[in-house]
Amino acid sequence: MRVHICAVGRIRNGPEAALIDDYRTRFDRTGRALSLGPLALHEIDDRKGGWEAEASGLERAVPKGAVTVALDERGDRLTSPELADRIARWRDEGAGDLAFLIGGADGLAPHLRRGTGGALSLGRMVWPHKLARVMLCEQLYRAASILGGLPYHRD
Repeated sequence: MRVHICAVGRIRNGPEAALIDDYRTRFDRTGRALSLGPLALHEIDDRKGGWEAEASGLERAVPKGAVTVALDERGDRLTSPELADRIARWRDEGAGDLAFLIGGADGLAPHLRRGTGGALSLGRMVWPHKLARVMLCEQLYRAASILGGLPYHRD
């Protein structure tokens, strides 16, 4: 199952980009044997048009038929093993693509918050979008490690 992060805004060079690249590489390496990956990042321009333009760009970035998960502070608060289990379930049910949506400064348009795979919260705090991407990439790698029985995740 291919995994996509569809996010409003662009991350240039810097520490966040380096962390994202590192976790994407780790996820791809670990996920390959688990039928997960590659992990693709789709960045949506956030300069003009507001919510509707962002929503339209995100919708275009999501592959047809993908399970979509909205990142939203009102979403489900899962443990890392619970996220790993959900990802495995979607994969085992035959999903070809899984797309995580990260909105712009004003969040996601309401119709995008109701993704087919639900909504996921990274905690009760609001995170800068750059850090949300890093944290999501780390959790995806952690999920692959859990599913692969690797020691990266310790309860």
